[in-house]
Amino acid sequence: MYIAVASRDGKKVSGHIGKCAHWILYEVKEEAGQPPQVIEQESLLLAKPLIFHYYKDDQPHPLRHCTAVIGASAGESFVEKMKKRGIATLLTAETDPAKAVEDFVNQQLTPPKPRPIGSLVCKVRDWMSSSHD
Repeated sequence: MYIAVASRDGKKVSGHIGKCAHWILYEVKEEAGQPPQVIEQESLLLAKPLIFHYYKDDQPHPLRHCTAVIGASAGESFVEKMKKRGIATLLTAETDPAKAVEDFVNQQLTPPKPRPIGSLVCKVRDWMSSSHD
C-alpha cells in the first residue's frame, strides 16, 4: 500500500493539505508474521494543475494509487473529494512524516489538534471557491 504525506519542507507534516504541492510518498510492505515495513519511496513536487485544490480529475494524478494521504489539517470538501477518489484522508498532530505513517500502520496515529478558527476559514474558502466556479 502507498501513503502520501503532505510536507511543504520535506521534513514536517503540513496543514491545509488541499493546497500542498510537496508530498512524500511511502510504501508499506506487509508480509505474514512480520511487522509492516515503511519505506520512503520519493518526494514529489506537484505542478499547480495537480495540486488537489486546483485538480480537475482531467488527467492521471501522481498520488492516484495511494490508499491514504496524511496531513495536519484539511477542509471537509477536500476530505469528501478524496473519499470519492477512494483515498482516505488522515489528519494528525504528529509532525514527523515517517512516524505519522508508522503510527497509522500501527493504528496509533495521534489525532489532529483542534482548529476551530482554521476549520471555519477552510469552510469559507470551500464555499467561496464552489460558488464562484
